[in-house]
Amino acid sequence: MKGLIKLNRTEFLSLGISVFLFVFISVPLAAGTSVPFRETIQEFTEFKGTIIDSKTKEPLAFATLNVLETNISTITNSDGAFLLKVPNSYLSNSIHISFLGYQTKTIPLSSLNGEDIHILLEESVMQLSEIKINAPKDAKSLVKAALDKKGAYNFTEETIMTAFYRETIKKRRRDASLSEAIVEIYRQPSNSSKADKIKLIKARKSTDYSRLDTLAVKLQGGPFSAIYADIIKYPQFIFNDNTFSEYEFSFDKPTEINNRSVYVVKFKPRPNITEPMHYGKLYIDAETFSLISAIYNLNVENRERAAELFVKKKPNRVTVYPTEAAYRVDYRLKDNTWHYGYSNIQLTFKVNWKGRLFNSVYTLSSEMAVTDWAKALDDDPTRRETLRPTVILSDEASGFSDPLFWGEYNIIEPEKSIESAIEKINKHLEKRGGLE
Repeated sequence: MKGLIKLNRTEFLSLGISVFLFVFISVPLAAGTSVPFRETIQEFTEFKGTIIDSKTKEPLAFATLNVLETNISTITNSDGAFLLKVPNSYLSNSIHISFLGYQTKTIPLSSLNGEDIHILLEESVMQLSEIKINAPKDAKSLVKAALDKKGAYNFTEETIMTAFYRETIKKRRRDASLSEAIVEIYRQPSNSSKADKIKLIKARKSTDYSRLDTLAVKLQGGPFSAIYADIIKYPQFIFNDNTFSEYEFSFDKPTEINNRSVYVVKFKPRPNITEPMHYGKLYIDAETFSLISAIYNLNVENRERAAELFVKKKPNRVTVYPTEAAYRVDYRLKDNTWHYGYSNIQLTFKVNWKGRLFNSVYTLSSEMAVTDWAKALDDDPTRRETLRPTVILSDEASGFSDPLFWGEYNIIEPEKSIESAIEKINKHLEKRGGLE
């Protein structure tokens, strides 16, 4: 018997991000192929290091590094580590480092040597008096103004964004599956009726389903889930015409991002709302009223209703419900235009089997960072070349055997825990007769 857990897309479109979950019993993982991208590979230099708080010496996760006068960028991982690959033709440029609530820093690449680079950032202290006085009369009006600026977040022409995508599955604290990919996002301008497309360039995976006992979990949606976290391009997932009035908005302490004054607005459902809705913080530029970051969660206290948003079919002996659904999206300013730069999704589910003493807890994580972009040149991919919005990335990916797999592409450095997990998974699979 096969059991299936899948997000009901129709229901969830009005409430959240289009994330899909499949749960199978004893379903083998299919191997895929990687697709070559650029025939001409430039020579490049790697810069590897850590972004750190100057006072606490704690690493800063999700800090952005951008090579000035280019579209090349990357993001630090949860350990604050980064790996930035720069074509040698740009080695005379500088890198710009920014992090939420910290002062930005610009450093010439020529001054960075070796693989143990430590960059210190200082926390930004923002006084209320420094915020512009021409703000909307209340927090709700400010959010409405930010959402109405949709055109400021999109290019006027179709744009190809190169992005790195990663998804992981854990059973409690044990890593069981990791899939990664380089994709091209064919981003449509806001005034176009055409849908965004995603083309798979390279992908790899490592999965050991023996760590999941008899239950194999797959994350459906892949890179599409990540771009749907863009609440400016896809407001229907949170702040649509039907739900906006059901939220309460209030000001929090202001901060600074990229040396710009930023309003922080907290939002949550009204007290009488029983349906699962979102709550969190929006970071809005004080001068332009542009949304530049959002960190939020889905309220899953109503277990039955929250489960209905994710679960479509399941084995009769199983009860499944989410215990956490957390989201983050960051925007990047380029040539006076804001565009999607990074998103992160964390989902945790509890699985109870009838007749079993202990339950199982699964955490599914996905993140995507735009590492480069360029204007499209009328070369839209064919339908066969593009991914479906319901894609399961691990089914499209191959193994982890090639250490030079990514070549010149910028990726998000793996966390220490992920590196360790991959090493253990691969050793275990080799004993069983090779990688899947």
